[in-house]
Amino acid sequence: MEHPPEFLALVGEVRKRIKELSPEDVRALVKGGAVVIDVRDKEEFAGGHIPGAVNVSRGTLEMRVGEVVPDKNAQVVCYCAGGNRGALATDTLVRMGYRNAVSIAGGMRAYEASDKKD
Repeated sequence: MEHPPEFLALVGEVRKRIKELSPEDVRALVKGGAVVIDVRDKEEFAGGHIPGAVNVSRGTLEMRVGEVVPDKNAQVVCYCAGGNRGALATDTLVRMGYRNAVSIAGGMRAYEASDKKD
């Protein structure tokens, strides 16, 4: 899917403000108990996701994140398919006061690809 230039510009600005981690670094956070939020739609989530991830779509993130992560100091990892929605979600969480929210650089595709390298 080709994204509109305005969308890509927005994501580019967001990436300057958030922390994106490599899939390998994310695996360490997951082992350490990080809350993993898959911000894709439920149909995408049903097709495969990181084990232990909770599905909170981008469209409901602001309303539901408090149910999933009540502690704003918790380590939170957001991801989507390719990294764009995950970056936007991470930015939203940071603006909502989540101090340790990060995104997977490259999203689920990068995560799965790195898993095949191991």
